[in-house]
Parts: sequence; structure tokens; C-alpha cells
Amino acid sequence: MQNSVEFWHISKYFPGVKALDDISFQAVSGQVYAFLGENGAGKSTLLKVLNGDYQPDFGEYLINGQPIHFSTPKEAIAHGVSVIYQERQILLDMTVAENIFLGDWPKKKNGMVDFELMKRRASEIAARFGLDISPDAKVGTLSIAHQQMVEIMKAVNRDSSIIAFDEPTASLSDSEIDILFQIIRELKEEGKVIFYVSHRMNEIAQVAQKVIIFKDGRLVDVVDQATTSEDEMIRLMVGRSLGDIFNELPRSASRGEPLVEVKGLSTPYVSDVSFTAYRGEILGFAGLVGAGRTEVMRALFGLDPIYAGSITVEGKAAQPHSPAQAQALGFAMVPEDRKMQGILPNISVRGNITISMLKTLLSRWGFLQEDKEEKIAQREIRELNIKTPNSDKLISQLSGGNQQKVILARWLETHPKLLILDEPTKGIDVGAKAEFYRIIVECARQGMAVIVISSELPEVIGLSDRILVMREGRISGELRRAEFSEETILKYAMTDVSA
Repeated sequence: MQNSVEFWHISKYFPGVKALDDISFQAVSGQVYAFLGENGAGKSTLLKVLNGDYQPDFGEYLINGQPIHFSTPKEAIAHGVSVIYQERQILLDMTVAENIFLGDWPKKKNGMVDFELMKRRASEIAARFGLDISPDAKVGTLSIAHQQMVEIMKAVNRDSSIIAFDEPTASLSDSEIDILFQIIRELKEEGKVIFYVSHRMNEIAQVAQKVIIFKDGRLVDVVDQATTSEDEMIRLMVGRSLGDIFNELPRSASRGEPLVEVKGLSTPYVSDVSFTAYRGEILGFAGLVGAGRTEVMRALFGLDPIYAGSITVEGKAAQPHSPAQAQALGFAMVPEDRKMQGILPNISVRGNITISMLKTLLSRWGFLQEDKEEKIAQREIRELNIKTPNSDKLISQLSGGNQQKVILARWLETHPKLLILDEPTKGIDVGAKAEFYRIIVECARQGMAVIVISSELPEVIGLSDRILVMREGRISGELRRAEFSEETILKYAMTDVSA
């Protein structure tokens, strides 16, 4: 039997916002449907309507041809609908087996919970997908990736016919993503209807057959992934191509004086790295995962020990041993993992912006000058176009792109000389990326030296004035703008050019 989901004229309103506007399409088993769109385009909202978290204000949805209405996620689960969100919905103090059967623990004839059956079934699911996860392990002791896999195991155990993945790879390594994609392919072959929400175009190309493109709460188009170019999908999503976005960026007329010179830098992770960062220049760092790009920046920012080599800042010797010392030198660093290393999730947008400059906000009696703090927060919210109702909003309640803007605002308030951006647009949509690109270029135009690490080759090529390619902890090549190409970067990143 073929499974199907149909949406007919679904609309959903929030105060001042039309989150979904007349959405209609059909999805059938045997294909993976990717949802593509900017933050706020309606992707997750539609899944929450399907899941019973939200009730549509207009329209209906059908499962296997039957009109249906879920008032709660529990009802949706009972009818074979599972939505796996980026924010995991698991109990960390319970075992893997207990989480998989959560809400429906099997009972023995005497009414006692059948823990052995739960563990056996959990082991079978783990073995089926080649997952090294013990059914007895407390979920809180597992890696983030394995916690995500437990969520998937829950859906498999329920034998859900409709499974949606909402940004599932944000915390996964490349090898873990490969496992996830294999699981999705197997579920597709079993006749499940699969929805997949992602901002990552390369993932969509690997896993999806159909791409459903949203913009401003409306469905723009449903296209075949295999026959529609990435550039065309981006154009449908934001109204212009990625090439246009980069071509529209203003460029500095010329680079300035050398700001930071690194010679022979060696750490536990990199060897003999030398380069110069100039004022007014965007210096890109490219290379495969594990090549040592982040590790070089961690050493510059005083996070990793330096075994050998020298660093000079404006011609003076400097070797920061802590982030505080790096900040005193005029360095700022936006880390790759904003959730773990960037944001303070339980405090406000205002507090996250001003945390790097609290000493300057204290009165001579040691009290926080809240009016000055609010003035700074409002200035950054305005200048970086941070979408938040007010500065008191918890940063964890903002979209990923707006969280990243808050982290950047925090460092811009320190007026840095060197701005290091490690995967600055990871996990954010193309529209937000375009805003980030403009901000990055403007920082260089103001005379900062900007270093950008990016695994997205179009991004590092489109942004950079010069690119350094790393391989196995060393710089393997340096490219000027006239030499930029994906092929050349990959050649330096993957092969020993000197051999």
C-alpha cells in the first residue's frame, strides 16, 4: 500500500504574521521531499500543523486519502506521524530502551513493565542500522549524534508511516551524516513518506528527490532535485542567485598594511604555518574537515598552546595565552559551534551582546548601568538587523541566523582589529547568509583584517580576496582572486601538490 500526505489550502496566522498562506501539495511514499526556504518561510510551521502542535486556521490535510485532524502530537504519533526536531525530545536520565518506548512501555501479563522486551527491541533497531548504541546506556551519557539517533530509533519502533526530519544534521559529523542518510534511504524503500528540512544544499542533493520551496509563508514551487540546479533553487527561494549575491557585494579598493604576521606556527594540531593578515582584506581558509583551519585560529585566540613559531601584531611580538589576552590585542573570534561555544542560551539578547564589555558598563560603585547596556543592544539590533521583538528576548528563542548576528554584535562592540569567523553561516538560510556577507565585507571596508573559515567553496570563493588552503595541518597553497576555482582549491586540499 502506498502512503500519502495531502495538504489543501493550509493557512496559519499568528499576531501580525501570516506563517502559512494557502499551502497545497501532495507527497507519496518512495520519495524524500526536502523543504527549502529562509528562516520564517513556513517549513517548520507546516510540520507542526501536521504534528498537531498547531491547528490550521484554514484548509485541511489528508493521510492516505482520509481527512484527519490532530489536536496533539500524541494523536499524530498514534496515527503514524513522527517529527524529529533539531532540539531533541528525549529524557537524559532514562536509558536508550526506555526512551525508545517512551509513552508506550510494553507490559507483561502480570502488569509489570517488560524491560527485557524493550532492550531486545532496541538492540534489534540499533543492529539494523549499524549503530553502536547500548539499550542500557543512559541517554545523557551519549554523544549529541547518538542522542539524535535515539530520536530516529523511536520513530522506527513506532513503525511510523510518515517521518519528518527538521534540520537533523546540525550536530552530526560527516560520517554520522552518512549513517543518517543510509537510514533515510532504507525508510524510503520501506514505503515511508519522508520530509526533510535543511538549509544545506549539498545534503538536499544527496538525499532528496523532490524539493518543496517556501518563501514568506507561501509555496513557491515543487521541483525535481535531479533536474533543477542549485542556483535555480536559490533563485526561487530568495529571488536571486548566489552568484548575484556575491557580485552585489561592495569591495575594498585595496588592502592596507600588514596587521598580523604568523611565522612557523606549530601546535599539537598544526605544523609550520605561516601567513599574513592585512587590514581591509578578507582572507579565506579552505580545506577538508580536520585539515587544521580551526586549530590555527584557536592558537591565535589563545585557546590552544603554541609549541613553536612567532606572532606579531602591528610589528610587535605577541603570543596570547588566553582569549582575554587575545581580546586585549584586538582579536575577536566567532566560533563554529554557536550553541556550545557562542551563545549563553538562558540570558537575553541584550546580555549576550554586552557580555564581552561588562567592565565598561559598571558604574564606579560596581553597578551595571542598564541604560547604557540597552543603548548598545538597540544599536546593534538596528545595525545588524537582528530580528527580535525586544532586547529582553532569550537568545535561545531566536533563529540560528539571528543568534549568529548577536554573537557577531558582541565582538563588533569590542572594535576588533582582527575578526576571525569560523563557519560563520553554518546552519543558516541563504537570505540570512546574504546579510552576513554584506556585514563581513563592510568590516573589511572599515579596515579590519577578516579571516573566514568556510567548508562551502562557493562561499569562500565569493567572499575572499585571498585564499589559503590547508591540508593535514599545513598550508598547502595560496591563491589570489584570479586563481580562484573549486577545482584548484580541491587539488591543494586533497593532494600533495609538491610531490
